[in-house]
Amino acid sequence: MSWQDYVDKQLLASRCVSKACIAGHDGNVWAKSEGFDVGKEEIAKLVQGFDKQDMLAASGVTLAGNRYIYLSGTDRVVRCKLGKVGVHCMKTQQAVVVSLYEDPIQPQQAASVVEKLGDYLIGCGY
Repeated sequence: MSWQDYVDKQLLASRCVSKACIAGHDGNVWAKSEGFDVGKEEIAKLVQGFDKQDMLAASGVTLAGNRYIYLSGTDRVVRCKLGKVGVHCMKTQQAVVVSLYEDPIQPQQAASVVEKLGDYLIGCGY
C-alpha cells in the first residue's frame, strides 16, 4: 500500500477524518489529502512539540496556515482545536499522522482511526 493509499483508504475513507497527511519527522510530506497544504516547517515544529508540549501550549499548532489551540497531548499524541475543526496527530517511530475533523465528527472517532493507523505503522517499523 502506498502512503497516499493510507491517507485515502484508511483515514479519509473512514469518514471520521476530513483532511489528513503523513509526513516524516524531518517535515517532508509523504502523502496528503487534496487541499491540505501543510508546510515542511509546520510539520517539523509539530514533531518537536511531541517532546516539548509546553512549546505547543504557548504557541499552538499551525497547519496549512491555520493556528490551532493546543488542548492536550502525550509523547505520541497531540490534540488541538479551532472553532468547529479539531486536530488529532500521532507520532510513530519515523512518521507523524496528522488529521483534521469537523463537526459532527466526535474527537474520539477521529482519535480511534488515527491511532489505529499509527499503531499499525509502528508495528511495521515506521
